[in-house]
Amino acid sequence: MKKNKRKNPAGRLFVKLLGNERYQVISIPIFAILISLVVGAVVIGILGKNPVSAYGNLLQGSGLVPKAKYAGGKSMLTDFFSFMDYWTPMIFASLAVAVALKAGLFNIGVSGQMLAAGFVATVIVGYSTLGAPVAKPLAILIAAVTGALVGGLIGFLKYRFNINEVVSSIMLNYIAEYIIAFFINTRFVDPVSRQSKAVSDASRLTLPGVKIGGLKMDIPLGIILAVIAALAIKFIFDKTVLGYELKAVGANRNASRYAGINVGKNMVLSMVISGALAGLAGATYYLGYYASIQPRVLSSTGFDAIAVSILGNSNPIGILCSSFLINIINKGSTYMSSTAGLDAEIASVITGLILLFAACGEYIKYQVKKTKDKMEDERRNAA
Repeated sequence: MKKNKRKNPAGRLFVKLLGNERYQVISIPIFAILISLVVGAVVIGILGKNPVSAYGNLLQGSGLVPKAKYAGGKSMLTDFFSFMDYWTPMIFASLAVAVALKAGLFNIGVSGQMLAAGFVATVIVGYSTLGAPVAKPLAILIAAVTGALVGGLIGFLKYRFNINEVVSSIMLNYIAEYIIAFFINTRFVDPVSRQSKAVSDASRLTLPGVKIGGLKMDIPLGIILAVIAALAIKFIFDKTVLGYELKAVGANRNASRYAGINVGKNMVLSMVISGALAGLAGATYYLGYYASIQPRVLSSTGFDAIAVSILGNSNPIGILCSSFLINIINKGSTYMSSTAGLDAEIASVITGLILLFAACGEYIKYQVKKTKDKMEDERRNAA
């Protein structure tokens, strides 16, 4: 037996770290993240930069590690609040992708749903004279309903006409992008910024420049709602009949239909919920973090949410953790670029590597099981 231990020490370590099936839902994504960060460090090293310093800059730009110096009214705390403001729509968008995936659908149109919801809420509430107590919740409600309608349309097209949801969501992305750009450029454009006019302070879902202890902080009002949404989705999937039916439809539609589950209803309903969450992402993005809309541009948040959802195994709690990590990379990339002299696009490379290795999760699980079974055979033969 000692001979076998010496023969394959790497395999034994591999199984020891990742072999416990109970914790593989956590251990394998963490392993994938570590491998991707190592590969990212190699890429940064090839570019002639210090990987440790570059990764440190990502943390500094996100307000998780102090910078060398700050401008007036700024500190690590103000950077962290800005980080949370940017994080909020990512949570909603990732949950939107996860709900659709649980039902066996791929909502690649989150960015378009965000844009549609943000625009409708902006026009109806953002440019109104309503007071904050009415404007803020109304903006959230209108954005959620708009997103749900767009998502529901995608689900209906899938159910009624068997139109692939990837195709229909991509097409709706383009439709939303160009129609909204037309209205912004002809009716709502700011002549200076060439973006849409800024929404009113009363309707904005971020409180900008709030002075606290001599610091000017942007306080995101949607972050609490985002965490509540994640916990609510977790409860629905784990404790309700609806959640069970959605997961059953995602696992096997024919078996679900045989068991008496209304497959069409659940497909449409999953996209309605997914679209509503995407709408909330749009509200916190366009009426929160940015307070305006750039025409003919789809937010990358909706596409990054796919990586976040896959990395978090479409689990709402996992999504909170994975979105936090991806947001560090996205938010800190600008500071890394200015400080380390690396192109900000290197952050996209790191995100892509994380997605690549996360997508290999099932393969890693297979290799762990294969190595574990081989070691069991060797142990029996030695005995």
